[in-house]
This record gives sequence, structure tokens and C-alpha cells, in this order.
Amino acid sequence: MRETITAALHVAVKARDALRVSTLRLISAAIKDRDIAARTAGKGETSDAELLELLAKMIKQREESQKIYAVAGRTELAKQEGDEVAIIREFLPKQLSDDDMTKAINAAITESGATSIRDMGKVMAALKSAYAGQMNFGKASVLVKTKLS
Repeated sequence: MRETITAALHVAVKARDALRVSTLRLISAAIKDRDIAARTAGKGETSDAELLELLAKMIKQREESQKIYAVAGRTELAKQEGDEVAIIREFLPKQLSDDDMTKAINAAITESGATSIRDMGKVMAALKSAYAGQMNFGKASVLVKTKLS
């Protein structure tokens, strides 16, 4: 994943695409920060699953900022945040549809043997390990809670 982002950054620099360059540099800086934190904690290099979580977090932050800018009437900033989200999404796997998410949740509940809301952590852990970067886990947790209640 790191190589893909670095290659995309080189292409964007050559194409003089300022927004893409700045967004890709933000991604690279966030990855380096995560790697430094992992080394400080005594772990190895950050895994691709952790990088997918990082990118999902970056998207979520920008979507929240986009909403705030839109409400405040700052359409140019809202558009910039939306453009950054589109660039970051290019590096995430395809998101699961609602039907696929429901099937995955049902399968995780069955596999983990979850029977009550107390087992929600096991189900969410199984989903996060199997579908990192492919699922909106905020939405998934609501569905899991509903099914286990």
C-alpha cells in the first residue's frame, strides 16, 4: 500500500495536480506518524489493515469537516474536503453494499456464536479483522446491536 501511495504521489507531482499532491502528502505523513508510534511502542511496521483503518479515519474526519463547512456556507472548503475524500477513497477496497454488510454481520454472529448484546465485542472484532476498510463500522455496530438485542 505504501508503494502505491508513493507512486501516486510521484505521478501527481509530475502532473502538477496540487490538490492530489497535498492530499497524498497528508496520507504519507499520517502513515509515517503511525509507523513512528508503532516503533515507539515496540511493534514492527504498521500493517496494511491498520493503514486501511487510518485511511477510513481520515475519510470520516473530512466528511465531518465537509458537513460543517456546508452548514457554515463555505462551499469552496466543503468542495475541497469532498475532493480529498475522493482521492483517499481510491486507496481503499470497494465498500460493501448494505445487503453484503448484513450478510457479513449474520455470518460473523454465527461464527462467533454470539447470542446476546454481551457478545457484540466478539462480533465486531471478527468484522474488523475480516472487512477492514470495506465496511462502515459505525453503521455495522448499530446493525449488530439490533440483531443481538
